[in-house]
Amino acid sequence: MPLFYEEHPAREFCVQYGESDLGFLTRLWAEEGIFFFERCGKEGAEQKLAVCDDVAGLTSAGTLAFNPDTGTGGSTEYISDFHYRAKIRPSSVETQDYTFKTPGWPGYYGHDGENLNGQGTQYEIFDYPGRFKDEQHGRDFARYRMEGWRNGAEQAFCVSNSARLWPGVRFTLTGHPSETLNREWQVVKSTLSGEQPQALHGSQGEGTTLSNQFEVIPADRTWRVPPLAKPSVDGPQSAIVTGPAGEEIFCDEHGRVRVKFHWDRYNPATEASSCWVRVSQAWAGPGFGNLAIPRVGQEVIVDFLNGDPDQPIIMGRTYHEDNRSPGSLPGTKTQMTIRSKTYKGSGFNELRFEDATDKEQVYIHAQKDMDTEVLNNRTTDVKVDHTETVG
Repeated sequence: MPLFYEEHPAREFCVQYGESDLGFLTRLWAEEGIFFFERCGKEGAEQKLAVCDDVAGLTSAGTLAFNPDTGTGGSTEYISDFHYRAKIRPSSVETQDYTFKTPGWPGYYGHDGENLNGQGTQYEIFDYPGRFKDEQHGRDFARYRMEGWRNGAEQAFCVSNSARLWPGVRFTLTGHPSETLNREWQVVKSTLSGEQPQALHGSQGEGTTLSNQFEVIPADRTWRVPPLAKPSVDGPQSAIVTGPAGEEIFCDEHGRVRVKFHWDRYNPATEASSCWVRVSQAWAGPGFGNLAIPRVGQEVIVDFLNGDPDQPIIMGRTYHEDNRSPGSLPGTKTQMTIRSKTYKGSGFNELRFEDATDKEQVYIHAQKDMDTEVLNNRTTDVKVDHTETVG
């Protein structure tokens, strides 16, 4: 039963890594400022799980009186203990993140805590990385985290004989000697315990008792879960580049490719096996550098920015038994080779350096055409022979 009052934009990519299903969901809900509780049906027997993102989604239990004299309560619902406590909590949050699609974007958002009640404002938390890639998530995440970190700034620990006071319910307290506490509260935790002892004789048995120990916070704010730790990837992983059937090179406008991790038991090795994954190059500048797109079937080494499983990046490639290097090792160990492969063909272009003693050589192979453009002078100095063969 979703009770949403906020917008929750779709994410580009999200990985459940080393988490149970419940752990994964609760972490995502915490990031999105979502909490959950059981909601009873109108008849009280039916229960549904409600996921909510605002205090407006809570159900009102009406008014309950404060009555510390439990002997005079009779069968009426009342609250016998109400202990209020205030704590110093973070007063503001600043969070920041980076996205390569808009590298000049500051990605910096903050939120000041509300209802400080005289607390100082110097208790700031700076949170990086903020785990967001757009403005809306940045603004919302800053607010959700601030509200989560301050969810225990004002609390009360209570005891009641009412079984209706549990998370998802708000009520109004009356009759407390401290007038400021006679206000509306929301239940954030409850423990119900009951006792129905078996009577040895009808006149000696004790009656059924019910006790509800619960915690509340003021109902003028939304309770949120503090940020939960996100699983961190221990280190680089191996993966295989994937793409559509029959395709050898599959990338987007940023040179990103898709991969299949060896631990992925469910997704086939297709163009949809992962998000687009950035590829580290040996040199990368505005309009210059080197570019080599990993091809379908190649093994790559994938690392993760800040250990975040949602932010993979290819840091290298490696050979394996079915994908051998150029030449024939160890016989060609003195050669440094840059060899390409004809797209959907068997040819190649190659630049090779032979460093064997007395056999040093620079070898260039063009599979078809070779063009040289010199914008000024060209000098060739041949110390021995020069041979050219055409045709």
